[in-house]
Amino acid sequence: MSQNTEHKCDCAEIYLDVEEYIQKHKGDSGSLVQVLHYVQERLGYVPKDVQVKVAETLGVSLSEVYGVISFYSLFRERPRGKYVISICQGTACYVRGAPEVLARLEKELGIKAGDTTEDGLFTIEVVRCLGACGLAPVMTVNKDTHGRMTEDKVPAIINYYRAQAEAEAGRAAGD
Repeated sequence: MSQNTEHKCDCAEIYLDVEEYIQKHKGDSGSLVQVLHYVQERLGYVPKDVQVKVAETLGVSLSEVYGVISFYSLFRERPRGKYVISICQGTACYVRGAPEVLARLEKELGIKAGDTTEDGLFTIEVVRCLGACGLAPVMTVNKDTHGRMTEDKVPAIINYYRAQAEAEAGRAAGD
């Protein structure tokens, strides 16, 4: 139930900007990481069609582009949800119930860690440490920290962010 991994950005203006940036580095294989950073910054991820364009324009193989994207965890091949839920699985969080919290998140959202909900609202990612061991188990939703998590708290937190998204959509529709 995760989003289609072959999603293509239909944001024409942003896509043109990315295309121009890639062209500025034509034939410069040494700028691969820099170009991928720019693409990620502008699009939020590096779609397959852009990977092909980067490889062709810079004169590198597609496998080299993929190698960089898959090696560095900061690069994404799929769009992330509006709300990225990071659940810590470090030692302190793990022994205090993080696996159960993760299982409840996956159940409530109908996705597995690493996936995004069909509506594009939520992405679950597992992280090694969020630096808040005293609040274990910990998860973040974007920049909001939720400490001393239990599986029973998950539905209310999910509902809160769903309501936030609905309120924002309502305000946008009223403009």
